[in-house]
Amino acid sequence: MDLTTLSLIISVLAIVIAVYSFTQKPKKSADPVVKDKFESIPLRLQAYERLVLLTERIALPNLISRLNQPGISAAEMKIILTENIKQEFEYNSTQQLYVSPVSWDAVRNLKEQNIMVINQVAGTLPPAASASELNKKILEILLSQQSGAIHEMVAQTLNHEAKKLMQ
Repeated sequence: MDLTTLSLIISVLAIVIAVYSFTQKPKKSADPVVKDKFESIPLRLQAYERLVLLTERIALPNLISRLNQPGISAAEMKIILTENIKQEFEYNSTQQLYVSPVSWDAVRNLKEQNIMVINQVAGTLPPAASASELNKKILEILLSQQSGAIHEMVAQTLNHEAKKLMQ
């Protein structure tokens, strides 16, 4: 093989490599997982924010003060309270995609606990009881809890998780 043939082969290889390089799509990032994680942080923080708001909205003292209707029966108030909790929860259920399983479980458990408390208290009242009697009894039970309000513990969990994201 003479020098001309060798230089021709090297030149053809260089052209093939150059064409191949120019036709390849450039890589977006060296580590796409890190970039995706960085871009998801605002969505995740917004989800935690919405779940904190949900927690406050379905907290029994807040629900009672917001939905109190004088003159209705305890049975009607029970339906209003439980339906409102379910609607608020369903409206925000997509946020579970962005938060940790621990956070989502805490919110789901809060919903279930609140509905259980409402149903249990309503079950102890006479059929002719008023909404104000139901509301008073629910608030008495919440005040007697030694471990603190459930909604406050859930809010603390959500705040802790959100703060970990911001670090």
